[in-house]
Amino acid sequence: MTAQPDHDRPGFNPPMRTLAELRSALGTWGFPGDLARFEAELDDLDLDDLTQVRELAQAYRHRVLLRYDPQGMAELARPTADVEAELRRKLAEAGA
Repeated sequence: MTAQPDHDRPGFNPPMRTLAELRSALGTWGFPGDLARFEAELDDLDLDDLTQVRELAQAYRHRVLLRYDPQGMAELARPTADVEAELRRKLAEAGA
């Protein structure tokens, strides 16, 4: 999973400053299966590599925040064909 930037948004923002808080947030407010995937990915990491641990935590923190972002959820709900058409248009514009 790739890390996403942390965004400070007004509104709903569960505490996720520690791994324990992140686990709690994923179990309560995350997407179905997020907590189990987080635990599996964390088990596969070298815990001495703090960069990897930080990137994983940021990625899953972002998922919790995305779940409560109406604009983000609207983007996730877009049909694949719509996204493909937008990507084709942007690639065509960039190539022109």
